Amino acid sequence: MPPFPVYLIPLLFIAFFILSSGLFTVKQQTAAILERLGKFHSVKSPGLHFKIPIIDRVRGRINLKTQQLDVNVETKTFDDVFVRIKVSVQFLVLPDAVYDAFYRLENPHDQITSYVFDVVRAEVPKMRLDDVFVKKDDVANAIKNELQEAMNNYGYQIVRALVTDIDPDQQVKEAMNRINAAEREKIAAEYEGEAERIRIVAKAKAEAESKRLQGQGIADQRREIAKGLEESVEVLNNVGINSQEASALIVVTQHYDTLQSMGENTNSNLILMPNSPNAGSDMLSEMTTSFIASQQIGEAMKEKNKELKTQKRLNS
Repeated sequence: MPPFPVYLIPLLFIAFFILSSGLFTVKQQTAAILERLGKFHSVKSPGLHFKIPIIDRVRGRINLKTQQLDVNVETKTFDDVFVRIKVSVQFLVLPDAVYDAFYRLENPHDQITSYVFDVVRAEVPKMRLDDVFVKKDDVANAIKNELQEAMNNYGYQIVRALVTDIDPDQQVKEAMNRINAAEREKIAAEYEGEAERIRIVAKAKAEAESKRLQGQGIADQRREIAKGLEESVEVLNNVGINSQEASALIVVTQHYDTLQSMGENTNSNLILMPNSPNAGSDMLSEMTTSFIASQQIGEAMKEKNKELKTQKRLNS
């Protein structure tokens, strides 16, 4: 066997280097752009590939995963409140549009950011601050529709646009908190007032019922007293005491019963005026005089009414 030529060893190393430099791999969910002599040649999918050394080169790689870009926009609402809005845009490169995504768009992030600024500053100034919170999905949909129409020509698909944060000025947030607190205090005051009204009405009804029952009790008490007096006078008349003397005896008896009741309560500050022994008799005399006077007046009124009726009949 002839000896191996030593001069071929460097050639083998060069050949191996050239061959190994022509091999390259593409990761999963990635596309590689292959150029030949500076001109687009092909798009390589994930796996092991070969390129001609020196002639071919991998110009770049495109990520085919869903990506997210966060954009912070400061704008003004319809009621002149400045807010900072954070928009998250989720997008991906279409596998069959890798050429457009790589060659037609220099910086996709800047392009998407510009569209987000344009849409947010066109939509939010039409809304009041409260509506921005309520209708944030409308803003997100407007961003997605605008971006989808624009970026589809460059090979990008807009998966979703989200308004993830709405941050007004600190003073505005404090004012909103005060308004909310005042509104809740107002509602609490209304409930407290309604409860107080119910308590007052219930108390008034209870007092009215108490007064009614108290008056009924007093009326029953006086009715029984009158019956007792009537029976007492009748008993005294049966033993030869006339009505006036019987009334005087009853009044004197009640007078002394009252004095006895007052004397039993040592802590009482009540003073009975007058409290002489003949007070009962004087009281009876005054009552009798009043009754007689009232009776005379009543009889006089009856006579006068009769005369008026007679005169009116004669005149007719």
